[in-house]
Amino acid sequence: QGRRGPRRAPELYRARFPLLGLQVDPSTGLLIAAGGGGAAKAGIKNGVHFLQQEWINGRLSASLLHSHDTETRVTMNLALAGDILAAGQDAHCQLLRFQAHQQKVNKAEKAGSKKQGPRQRKGAAPHEGLELRVENLQTVQTDFSSDPLQKVVCFNHDNTLLATGGTDGYVRVWKVPGLEKVLEFKAHEGEIEDLALGPDVKLVTVGQDLKASVWQKDQLVTQLHWQENGPTVSSTPYHYQACRFGQVPEQPRLRQPAPCYLTAWDGSNFLPLRTKSCGHEVISCLNVSESGTFLGLGMVTGSVAIYIAFSLQCLYYVREAHGIVVTGVAFLPEKGRGPELLGSHETARFSVAVDSHCQLHLLPSLQSVPVRLLLLLCVGLIVVTTLLLQSVFPGFL
Repeated sequence: QGRRGPRRAPELYRARFPLLGLQVDPSTGLLIAAGGGGAAKAGIKNGVHFLQQEWINGRLSASLLHSHDTETRVTMNLALAGDILAAGQDAHCQLLRFQAHQQKVNKAEKAGSKKQGPRQRKGAAPHEGLELRVENLQTVQTDFSSDPLQKVVCFNHDNTLLATGGTDGYVRVWKVPGLEKVLEFKAHEGEIEDLALGPDVKLVTVGQDLKASVWQKDQLVTQLHWQENGPTVSSTPYHYQACRFGQVPEQPRLRQPAPCYLTAWDGSNFLPLRTKSCGHEVISCLNVSESGTFLGLGMVTGSVAIYIAFSLQCLYYVREAHGIVVTGVAFLPEKGRGPELLGSHETARFSVAVDSHCQLHLLPSLQSVPVRLLLLLCVGLIVVTTLLLQSVFPGFL
């Protein structure tokens, strides 16, 4: 299983409502977590929290910079394109624009902000003079079933298009930022679980009908069959649960215990490259690091894991880190403020769950033995061997 993390991952932040969506802004390093309790009047709010990260006493911590109230609409899924957020709220997609800028803060205000600690529960925090403004842009209905719900949203590689999928099984593609519909087609019988837009205008969708499909606009290119290059399994029906494009290997995902499998695909011909078992915990979400080096998994059981994308080797695993289904995972970007926030670690990944917690998972840097030390050990081994032979066989030399 590779290197295992601590039994309990450090808690980075705790919201007052279930967290269901997560993104990381590479330019500012802001963590964006969203969720809520829905329209029911149970006293649980709905909102989008913008969290500022920084190193405090040798630990990466997060504080609430801004809380955006979404009123009675709970945000179930998020996508990020520059300073624009696409939020799936019930049957609609709401575009938000956020802008962060520095404001002048005097010494007294700075001293007061430090006394408040790393967790702040209210709207804006005067932390290091950073101020955030959020405005609502366009909104559009994206699902039209009898019980409509947008389940997934994503941008294309140049952020000019937005794709949505939901409970009616239709994929709909919209122009950004005006949200004019440019494409609509039936992709699955039943709900769409996830979709991903590739850099070559290909679209991968996975649905509750046990199918994973590759599309060129509204034309079916092929269907994915992970078992072709994998182990022989029983007649247990497996569900594809999630999919993402990465820079190196590409990754659709599967679902259902007994056990579960991780499959890497060749993005040029969509044939499976390798498949490995990832245990018996059902995968609820995954993400690929910016360089394509690492895969991050979240499980229905609350466990989290980090794999090497190329070999599918597990490097990090925390069993039941959240204790309940993980709803979103995201890696710290490798550009912008990412390297500064990463410090001396190999990578950093965040996870959110219905338990309202946002957790930080740090992968220590891989330690290598210096070449000089290896050479010295080899020379020492040769000398010791020679002396032993000389003592056992006098006149050997």
